[in-house]
Amino acid sequence: MRRQADRKGPDLEDEARFLRSWLERPLMTGAVAPSGKDLARAMARFVDPRREGQVVELGPGTGPVTEALIERGIPQERLVLVEFNPDFCKLLSQRFPRATIRQGDAYDIRHTLAGSLVGPAAGVVSSLPLFTKPVTERLRLLRSAMDLMQPNAPFVQFTYAVVPPIPKHPGEYTAEATGRIWLNLPPARVWVYRRPAHR
Repeated sequence: MRRQADRKGPDLEDEARFLRSWLERPLMTGAVAPSGKDLARAMARFVDPRREGQVVELGPGTGPVTEALIERGIPQERLVLVEFNPDFCKLLSQRFPRATIRQGDAYDIRHTLAGSLVGPAAGVVSSLPLFTKPVTERLRLLRSAMDLMQPNAPFVQFTYAVVPPIPKHPGEYTAEATGRIWLNLPPARVWVYRRPAHR
């Protein structure tokens, strides 16, 4: 296996894995290719490595955002990766042996993460295909994730859509978006949701 630092440019094997997974489970995978490096870095930059606590990643796939989080300064030991696809889980175990990997349903985050968090999380980074789910399920996921996080910790989600993946609810949480990341194919935008310490 190639070391993480040696992985240069597009990984054709990962793209083939993603395409195969998408063909088998299009509603679960949601994308035909892994996130590009620019998108992965844009997502990771919202996680502050100085904030104590674990960082949860939902739908890591083959690990491009995981790598960006590690480059950002988050040690593998602080990462909790929640992945539905068992083949991706095996790959993640090989690539990130010191991370905690949980195979399960990210939309049932409380059950899937039971016993995995030692305290409130420092952030949640999601690559889930939220638009395949009803708005009620997306809101339930966000609220459940925020219940597991520190106040004002980020819930980071990317989307290819123009509209936000989770509707804005002023007073309950804040929502901000980056500009389009044109170098990603297809171009994407990152949304960051936070629950203020005092509501």
